[in-house]
Order: sequence, then structure tokens, then C-alpha cells
Amino acid sequence: MSALPSVSAKSQPAAAGAYDVVVVGAGFAGMYMLHRLRRQGLSARVYEQGGDVGGTWYWNRYPGARCDVESMQYSYSFDDELQQQWDWSERYAPQPEILKYAQHVADRFDLRGDIQFETRVDRAEFDEIANTWSVTTSDGRTVTAQYVVLATGCLSNAKMPDIKGLGDFKGKVYHTGHWPHEEVDFTGLRVGVIGTGSSGIQSVPVIAEQASHLTVFQRTANFSIPARNAELTPGEREAFRANYPEIRRIAREEMRNGIVQEVPDRGALDDGENERRAKFESRWSKGGLTFMGVYNNLAFDKAAYDTAAGFVRDKIAEIVEDPQTAKLLQPNDHPIGSKRICIDTDFFATFNRPNVTLVDIKSDPIRQILPHAVRTSAREIEVDALVLATGFDAMTGSVAKIDIRGRNGQTLNQKWAEGPKTYLGLMSAGFPNLFIVTGPGSPSVLSNMIVSIEQHVEWITDCIAWMRDRDLAAIEAGRDAEDRWVAHVNEVAHSTLYPQANSWYMGANVPGKPQIFMPYIGGVGVYRQICNDVAAKGYEGFATTAAEPPQKRAAS
Repeated sequence: MSALPSVSAKSQPAAAGAYDVVVVGAGFAGMYMLHRLRRQGLSARVYEQGGDVGGTWYWNRYPGARCDVESMQYSYSFDDELQQQWDWSERYAPQPEILKYAQHVADRFDLRGDIQFETRVDRAEFDEIANTWSVTTSDGRTVTAQYVVLATGCLSNAKMPDIKGLGDFKGKVYHTGHWPHEEVDFTGLRVGVIGTGSSGIQSVPVIAEQASHLTVFQRTANFSIPARNAELTPGEREAFRANYPEIRRIAREEMRNGIVQEVPDRGALDDGENERRAKFESRWSKGGLTFMGVYNNLAFDKAAYDTAAGFVRDKIAEIVEDPQTAKLLQPNDHPIGSKRICIDTDFFATFNRPNVTLVDIKSDPIRQILPHAVRTSAREIEVDALVLATGFDAMTGSVAKIDIRGRNGQTLNQKWAEGPKTYLGLMSAGFPNLFIVTGPGSPSVLSNMIVSIEQHVEWITDCIAWMRDRDLAAIEAGRDAEDRWVAHVNEVAHSTLYPQANSWYMGANVPGKPQIFMPYIGGVGVYRQICNDVAAKGYEGFATTAAEPPQKRAAS
């Protein structure tokens, strides 16, 4: 595979420490944003907390980590030669391969020259007179930019559990969201994994193969579908490549979640029991997220989702040999799909191993971490290492770590104290020239993230180009438009079963966080059309400010 030469030179600031755009984060959103800004001739600086590009895939290196969207679809579409030349090895790409892909993109388009690594953005303050942002970074420097783009990621702020005594533990402690860059070997160790969300479900089978004994501490059972991962054949790759234009179009315009799959034409109760079970069985055998797409009403109709949930519970009972363990692993406190469906490789079968124990911490909660053990209400379980699969402060956590101050000195955290408020998930009223990529109020985590990232980056850069063509200094969301959008997001969410789950979609995994359904569930295609219509109407719902003539600006 030959790399293309850089299509754009390193951007140059107009003056020392002054940029057109500051981008926060060098994951897939930040990299594409930088590429587009360069193409438009704009100066840009990207600040990245990690040591390299990749975002989520730079940090999440835990055993078994892989994407739950098929790799041929979880990839950039903006450059045809890139998508034609890159060879994905597996149906679901593992973390090292996704990181290698991100690094390849950075090399291919010579992006690193405009990225400052191992640097946090600590503060961003809007100057209402100059219509610019002052951005202060962790190295103590301050730069200015007309625009700031938050490409901080939806699942990048790891949530540490508040467990008494955790700091006293004498063994190694790992969080799945901040895994060491060197290989971790659990051979011969007694390991405790706390949490059975996606990262727990992916890591448990791998750790169980190494550990002398693995204890899994589960608070909430989760629905999971087998991945049926396999190596991609040359024929499968070529079939995708030959049809990429149509595949990408369908993903953007017709799919609710941005993933091309068969579109159901009926609800679960439109089929008889035998036919329905055969369809579930077929999707279970095929594996992956498409299980939830077998019928068109699984997210909306309780009787319908009961049929799917019952099928998965039956499968768990078939796989797990111990009836009591099987019962604990069967989810019964939330509708299937109302938390993001997990996909796994032998997760449930792992509990048939003699060296694996499941502890239900709903009935037997963790009371304290001791120097060499986990103490629950009923017992002490000796462990040599702890793995915290306790998830993220999703959607807003990475933004909340930055002291962002807009008009009248109001902080974004103050404005979002009762829940995030945005217009289209792109901007928040009172914070001009501050864009958010896949922010709350957009499809984001309910979609193929790269499809949503590309749409947001393209909309934002088109908006900036529109502003420059008209010599406009600032743009911000109108409060009325924002209020209407927030109401619409909530209305659509509550027409589904999603808000019935205590999920990270709702912020329920973070104590004290307002419980509001954060992503937009109306679908990728619908959302894209709404955004296009807003732009076509002169960015309807946004307010703009004209640039002052230079002589007037100098006089003031």
C-alpha cells in the first residue's frame, strides 16, 4: 500500500500564537477537521492530551478491545484512494489495527505538524469585543483563535469508581479506558474485573485465559450478541470497495444508525412465533449489532422488544451451564437496546470455565478494597490485580474538564448544570464560534461514529467558509432555536423505550449528573437533512455578527 503525498502544507498562523481555528482532540474528528481546515487555507492548531493520534483508540488498549461496527464501514469515506487501498484484516477490527489506521491517516496527510501532543486545553475564554477565543493549555501558553472546535470525543473521559480503600490496594489497578501501552500479563494472577459493560464483556474472556482465577463483579447484567468475528477475505473486501459509493450514500441518507444493513419491513408481532424465532436465530448466527435490526419496532414497542429480550435470555441459559450464574447474567431491568447492545466473543461461555466466578454486587455489594482483597457484604475475595471496567462520563465529561467561558463570563458547566443544551448538537447559545463535534443533541453514540464525525466536520467547515465569504466575525446558536431543539430531542427520545434504562446515554452512571437522554435518536439520515436545511436557509436559528472595519476596530 503506497501512501499519497500530502495534499496540503502545514498551516501557518497569521501571527505568533494566533490561529483561525483551535481544535481540541486528535482522534478521528480532530484529524479530519484539521485536514478540511487546511484545504480551506485556514491556520489551525490541534491540542491532544495523548502522545499520538487516535483518540479513543489511543487510550482504550484493554485485552479484547475492538470496534462494534464492521471495519469496512468504520472508516473514513472522504478520500476514495484511502478507502480503496487500506486492507482491514477482520470483520471487526481490533484496537491495534484501528490505531495503526489512524496513524496511517496522520502520515498520509502529514497532519502531525499541526498537532501538539501531550497537551491539555485547560481554559478557553471568549473575547466579546474581538470576537476571538483565548485558549490556555497545560504547558502554560495562551493562543488566540477566531473559532474553537471541541473534537474531544464522546467516550474519552474514563470514570473512576468511588470505592472505599481503592487507593490502599497493593496490587496493580488498571482502568479499561486508560490501559498501559505495554503488554499486561495476568498469567498466574488472581484478577478481579469490576463492571460488565462493553469493555468488561470484551476483556473478560481474554483475561480468563491468562488468570489463575478471575472474579467478575457485576452490578447490571447487559444484553450482548456474539460478534462472529472472522478474517476478511479478499473477495469480501473487494465487494465493499466496488460498492463503496452506494454503501456510503445509504449509510448517510437512509440508515438510522449510519450502518448499512437489511431494512426490516415489519414488526416483531407481524410474524408467528416460529418464524420470529427463526429470524432471531438467523441474526444471532450472523452476529453483530444488526440483531436489533431484524424488526422495525424493537425500540418502540414493549411487546416487540420482549420477544427479542426473551430470545437472548434463552440463549444465555443455553450457553451458561450453571443455572444460578445464567440467571444472574440474564438482563431484566431494562429494555433490550435501550443500553448500547454489546457484541462479544465467548463472554457467556467464559463463565463455564472452572477459574471464573461471578459475583452479583447488587445483592452482595462491594464495601471496601483491602490491600490484597475485595470485601463485599458477605465475604473477602483475594485478588492480585484489579481491572476497572467502569466506563466513562459520556458525551459531556471531556468538555466539562475544560473551563470554557462564553458571553458575560458564563461557564459552559454552569449553563449545562441541569443537562447539556445545544442547537443540533453543534453549538450552545452564549458561546459564539465554539463548535462541538458529535455533541449532545446529535446522533453521535447512537450511530456509526465516523459517519457522524464526517457529517459534523463537513457542516462546521462549510459554515466557517460561509462566514468568511460574508466577512462575518461570529456565529452562535439562538436561544429560541436551542430550546426548540432540546425539546425535540427529548420528545423523540421519549417516543422510544431508551429513557427507561439507567444508561450512560442518560448520564445515570455518574453520581450527581443530570439524567437527560443526551443523543438524538431521530436517525442519521433525518438529522443530516435537518442540518442541510438549516444551512440552506442561511444558517437558520443561528445569529451572526459582522466584522468591524479595520479602522473602527483600531479606534476602539
